[in-house]
Parts: sequence; C-alpha cells; structure tokens
Amino acid sequence: MYQVFLGLGSNLGDRLENLSRAVEEIKAITIVDAISSIYETKPIDMDSENLFYNMVVGIHTPDDPPLLLTQLRKIERKLGRKHSIHKEPRTIDIDILLYKGLAYEDHTVKVPHPGLEHRRFVLEPFCEIAPTAIHPNLEKTIASLLRNCSDVHSVMKTDIQLNLVKLY
Repeated sequence: MYQVFLGLGSNLGDRLENLSRAVEEIKAITIVDAISSIYETKPIDMDSENLFYNMVVGIHTPDDPPLLLTQLRKIERKLGRKHSIHKEPRTIDIDILLYKGLAYEDHTVKVPHPGLEHRRFVLEPFCEIAPTAIHPNLEKTIASLLRNCSDVHSVMKTDIQLNLVKLY
C-alpha cells in the first residue's frame, strides 16, 4: 500500500459540496486516513474572480500513480469537471501531490506534483495533516518547504466543515 496525498480545489458552483462529494468518491475507491481543514484562496494565474476552496487528503492505496490518476479523472468528470482549457475555473480539481517515498514520471503523471514546493495554497493544508512527509526529490519535509515557500499569496484557513456521511 502506498501512502499518498491529494490536493483538492474548487472555485465553481457550490465549492463545499464539490469538495464533500469528491472526498466521498475518493472514499469509495480507497482508504482515506487524513483530511485537512478547508482553506480559501484567490485564483493564481487564472482569469477568474471566483475564490478557491482548497484542501489536502491523505489516502492509502495499492494503485500506482497512472492508475490512481485515471480513477481521479473519472471522479472529476463525474462531478462536472471539463478538461478543455488549462487554468480555467473548475467544479473540482484533484491532484496527486506526493506518494510517500516515491518519485515517478511518465507521459501521464509526474509525482511529486511539479511545483509543489512553490504553492502555499497546497503546502498550508498539506502541512496541517503531514508536516513530516518528505518530498523525495528535494529531501525536505513539507513543514520545511512551507517555511521556505516564496509564494506570498494569501491562504486563509476557514471554519467550514465538509458535509460527509462519515469523516473517514
């Protein structure tokens, strides 16, 4: 089993419902063992005024990165995500951030997620649930990456709770 961390984001429609449904769908395909708080952020490099809700989910899965990515893309499509244009508003975005202890790259997926160390909106919730997880290429903890992150965009932790039937 691999320990994996996923980044979830939504800035279109009912953002809370989109995240809640995504987590429920992820729970249907694998073991969810950690869920961060929800953070609100402005879109970066995107022509949209819609604020994002972002979070990180920790899972355990037997699936390798390409197979997991295929399953996550199915969830995104089921929840209304269209992959026509990069950097457009989305109902849901699910990214594979890190497979603990594994670096992997092929024509479909790259793990750890490229640019992870430069994205405060990912590092804040990631550090909340796994501060000691190590980026296998940089050999630094998530907490260290967050402390040294040059991204100055605002990341606001919310008090909003997911609408889940059962937390895990």
